[in-house]
Amino acid sequence: MNSFDHFTPATLTEALSILAERNGNASIIAGGTDLLLRVKNHIVKPAAVLNVKRVPELRALSFDSNEGLRVGALTTLRDLTRSPLIRDCYPVLASAAGLMASEQIRSLATLGGNLCNASPSADLAPPLIALDAVACLVSLSSERQIPLAEFFTGPGRSVLQKGELLKEIIVPPPQGKTAYLKHSPRAFMDIAIVGAAVRIQQQGGKCQQARIVLGAVAPTPLRVRSGEESLEGQTLTSEVIRQAAKISAESCSPISDVRSAAWYRKRMVEVLVRRGIEATL
Repeated sequence: MNSFDHFTPATLTEALSILAERNGNASIIAGGTDLLLRVKNHIVKPAAVLNVKRVPELRALSFDSNEGLRVGALTTLRDLTRSPLIRDCYPVLASAAGLMASEQIRSLATLGGNLCNASPSADLAPPLIALDAVACLVSLSSERQIPLAEFFTGPGRSVLQKGELLKEIIVPPPQGKTAYLKHSPRAFMDIAIVGAAVRIQQQGGKCQQARIVLGAVAPTPLRVRSGEESLEGQTLTSEVIRQAAKISAESCSPISDVRSAAWYRKRMVEVLVRRGIEATL
């Protein structure tokens, strides 16, 4: 392991000041479940590591019935699975986090790390996008909000600029019902071969609003707008649901790799989207 400078700021301003001084050239660490492995395996060789674990401003977890949920970047997967607030108001986030890793890893891994790594198979991204979540990004000189659906730009890449941190995720008040289904070789501790999040809001027996978001089948989490449009305004019959699932499978562009063939991923998209819609009814 190469040597590097290590910083442990106590406030958000201090953390952002260090990032600015380093011109953004510092690796951020919180739980360390990803970065430490990458450093150990010589995938990355950071010149500086910024440990933000003690920054209180990154630990927000609050809910307002008008404004929704604010969940800080340092919120752990274990926090998501055990928080009464999350379990009552946004149960899909608790269930998605519970499908990830082991209990030991969930006690360390953070929401911010899962999103900022920008893996196409990140489990928290599809349900958060389906919930219309917004990312709050801060630097020493500014703060901006961006829809999480626009946060990812490619495998391992996001819109985060030099000197910026993900401060928190803002989720609107719950509307309708949301489900997240994941297919992987094992029920737990495996990366998703396919992930599918579905949110359905009904009124008068018809679908008023729909969200379909896929993971692990494109360079970034994929919102299937054509599939959503096929549901909105419709009575959700078996045929309508099957058609939306088929559209979703045709809209993605998975790759074949050591974990799965592309054709199999497409087939599983159709299955999971259909099951996800049915789970929200």
